[in-house]
Amino acid sequence: MTVENNPAEWIRIAEMDLSSSHHLYENHHPKPLEIICFHTQQAAEKMLKCFLVVHSIDIPKIHDLNVLWNMCLEIDEKFDGIFSTVTSLNRYSVIPRYPNELQIEDHDAAKALENADTVMDFVKSILSEKEQATNPDEAE
Repeated sequence: MTVENNPAEWIRIAEMDLSSSHHLYENHHPKPLEIICFHTQQAAEKMLKCFLVVHSIDIPKIHDLNVLWNMCLEIDEKFDGIFSTVTSLNRYSVIPRYPNELQIEDHDAAKALENADTVMDFVKSILSEKEQATNPDEAE
């Protein structure tokens, strides 16, 4: 298994993005809101790609969470429940990395963190269900 096809690596790096975002939000003053939001989007992107890797789907080299979400939805209809959460993070993919493109306020970053946490927990839960269904003896 290559690193790119290793779900644990996708989760590890997504967790680094998300924990870095939380750390910056809680400890850095002034808060680098653009960077915080960018890393929340990155965490969500990596978790969606992780789900695709688990299902042996070739990962497109894109940052569009809507496209990735739709690919996940085709595999598992439960993804319908996080559509608005994913969509809200999509605007932070590249735009915050450039000056004056997107005005982000503290409440935007707080909501992005909450949404990224939701995506992280959701995908981990779905993957855990899949693992338990695949290995029922290990779940006991």
